Amino acid sequence: MTRVAILISGSGSNMVRLVEALRVPDSPAVPALVLSNVPGVAGLVKAAALGVPATTVDHRRFAKDRAAFEAAVDRALRESHADLLCLAGFMRILTAGFVERWAGRILNIHPSLLPKYRGLDTHARVLAAGDPEHGCTVHLVTPELDDGPILGQAKLTVRVEDTPETLAARVQALEHRLYPTVLARYLAGEKAPLLLC
Repeated sequence: MTRVAILISGSGSNMVRLVEALRVPDSPAVPALVLSNVPGVAGLVKAAALGVPATTVDHRRFAKDRAAFEAAVDRALRESHADLLCLAGFMRILTAGFVERWAGRILNIHPSLLPKYRGLDTHARVLAAGDPEHGCTVHLVTPELDDGPILGQAKLTVRVEDTPETLAARVQALEHRLYPTVLARYLAGEKAPLLLC
């Protein structure tokens, strides 16, 4: 049974969908841990309500010592016996050393159609560019920011009246469908990219 740890920094809406998907009958995996780098966020409350072990490794305690922060995260993950990591709104950039230790075992969801719009403010950037489509991507994490093999994407049409806020809400609804689907496929050994429309 694969043990999945989910890393968050905020509300945990994608985390909830992943936990629900991992608890379907005959799932080959279980949620092992929810880890946040920010104390007291709503996602931790949701994890507790779902009965998933949860912990915090507050990045602010480590000042600029990223190696010490990541060592603490790694320790918590290994204590939970995690086999696979799902980044779900985890707003810390992981170093190459951390990624390499977990190579092939970290998934991430990003709110753009990668390789377009790596980084932040994707919705505003899509609107500024006048793109007709937007969406989200689940990919394997590599040392390069928002890079790595694409496992799945979901697309929507940008509307004339869209704002960054409306796009964010619409893309998040796609994320809630895409991430659990891609995770289930990945656990089954399927790594070919999936496209949801």
